[in-house]
Amino acid sequence: MASISIPLVYKSHSLSRSSSYRPHFTTPQLHLPIQFKCSATNEGSNNEESSCQFKQLRNVACGFLAVWAVANSVSPVIAAGQRLPPLSTDPDRCARAFVGNTIGQANGVYDKPLDLRFCDYTNEKNNLKGKSLAAALMSGAIFDGADMTEVIMSKAYAVGASFKGTDFSNAVLDRVNFEKANLQGASFKNTVLSGSTFNDAQLEDADFEDTIIGYIDLQKICLNKTINEEGRVNLGCR
Repeated sequence: MASISIPLVYKSHSLSRSSSYRPHFTTPQLHLPIQFKCSATNEGSNNEESSCQFKQLRNVACGFLAVWAVANSVSPVIAAGQRLPPLSTDPDRCARAFVGNTIGQANGVYDKPLDLRFCDYTNEKNNLKGKSLAAALMSGAIFDGADMTEVIMSKAYAVGASFKGTDFSNAVLDRVNFEKANLQGASFKNTVLSGSTFNDAQLEDADFEDTIIGYIDLQKICLNKTINEEGRVNLGCR
């Protein structure tokens, strides 16, 4: 958690002399969440009037930064048990996958949710390669036979989606929820699978050659009994 400490130094005589003084603040570049701490240091003599003026100035500073933090916060992660947003009414929502999430990368931040639920991209060979589908909602979508090489799907929600024969070579599938997804025959050659979950997913004949996966994630995926012997050898399951 980032923390801002604002030491506001004042002298009582300077505030009492200039009633037209207006503070100016520069918006800080921060990573949320943020904790604000305002502190004051008194130099010189102190009196009741200047103390009151200073407290008002300090409150303005803290209030400004607090409003800025709320206005600029984005929370793309769908927590466990949290309900999904209503299905988008955008008539072109499925076609937005061909553009991708223009500001979201591995962090999954987006300006507008990428809602691909129940869209059909069967055998799509040209328009999905290398796209950023970070934090995309994919449940119920069909990507069978699609070329999704080099895609970025960080924090995507793909519960119940179908990826039969999908090519994920060189893709970044970081923290993707593949629960109950059909991944039969999918290719994960040289694919990053860090933090992704495959609870009750179908992984028959999936290719895990040179897959990049952490030790803890490896232990979890190896519990999936649908992975064939060759896949288990490539993964290094024991």
